[in-house]
Amino acid sequence: MDLQELRTLFTPEALTLLASLPPYESKADVVRLVADLRKQGHSAELVSAVLTQARLRSKAELKFGDFASEMLFTEAGLEQATRLQVAALHAGRYRVAGIERVADLGCGLGSDALAMSALGIAVTAVERDEVTASLAAYNLAAFDQTQVVHADAIEVDLSGVGGVFLDPARRTSGHSNTSRVSSDDYSPSLEFCFGVAAELPTGIKFGPGLDRDLIPDNCEAQWVSVNGDLVEMGLWFGPLARPGIARAALLLDANGMHEMTGSSDAPDEAVSPLARYLYEPDGAVIRARLIGDLARALGAHPFADQIAYLSSDELVATSFSHAFEVEAVLPLDVKTLAGEMKARDIGTLEIKKRGVDIDPAEFRKRLKLSGSGSAVLFLTRVGEERKALLAKRL
Repeated sequence: MDLQELRTLFTPEALTLLASLPPYESKADVVRLVADLRKQGHSAELVSAVLTQARLRSKAELKFGDFASEMLFTEAGLEQATRLQVAALHAGRYRVAGIERVADLGCGLGSDALAMSALGIAVTAVERDEVTASLAAYNLAAFDQTQVVHADAIEVDLSGVGGVFLDPARRTSGHSNTSRVSSDDYSPSLEFCFGVAAELPTGIKFGPGLDRDLIPDNCEAQWVSVNGDLVEMGLWFGPLARPGIARAALLLDANGMHEMTGSSDAPDEAVSPLARYLYEPDGAVIRARLIGDLARALGAHPFADQIAYLSSDELVATSFSHAFEVEAVLPLDVKTLAGEMKARDIGTLEIKKRGVDIDPAEFRKRLKLSGSGSAVLFLTRVGEERKALLAKRL
């Protein structure tokens, strides 16, 4: 989105038209809708801007629910925005800490500022991109105590705020087709972020894959998974961090919230032979290095060194891991496995891998599956040997 498209979108005609549109369904419907809107006398530029927002609002329902129908987006901004249920948890930390005014540095489209504002917290939401800042101002307009500032985060005066939230840009600039950058090129820089955290209660949102060696010792690191999708790592400093917790894995799913915490990385259990059941821990548990604690809770163990799978002879229900029953331990050999799949009439195969350099999609093609059954195949190490584990999801 450029400034001209933004100006078009902010006209009363465009906003009224956007509010009147039916839910965005399919490209075929859009083609008909474009023709109808052009016949009604709307310009091509206005129709394009409005239908882009209708499409993004439909896409945004996964992150924002019903709020999406009242918000404006860019493609990249929506992709990078915090899910509203996660933003609500961020906001809750500031409320519990008694912080009444927060500087949201790098607010993007305003999802975290929205959650804080809804709790009555006054927010100064700062965004250096003019288009994104304008859309954030629209999205936050209902909250009198919140203001959006078009500025660079590193230039903002933080006097008078009780806490800071930072979401440094981890992708190239732009409103679509952006790409990831290394941690050395985050904006604001890690040095700036950690410098702020040394002075004020601070939360920093990072991608879940941030090098753990970069995590300071004086904070709580929490990895968050939503419906099995690992979405972020948050670092919390000062009163925003919970006492005694240095590592946390938080899972959000249809059954609610589930969390494992530790005062440090958990020591691993010793490697033991593969047993009847295989557990695949959630990505948040793996990143938080709490697999050892999960293993002890399940009475399970790893069956290969440095491989994040667990195994046991007893099946224990847990929210922190998917469970599978191992049906066969096979050589990791295409010809052998192709014959096995044919003999078992397997045509649908979910392939998972750890500790082996194999492209699952290419590997699946080589198996030439054609049966009517389904299964899960783990390509991994058992002890020091490469094996294929045929399993049933439980």
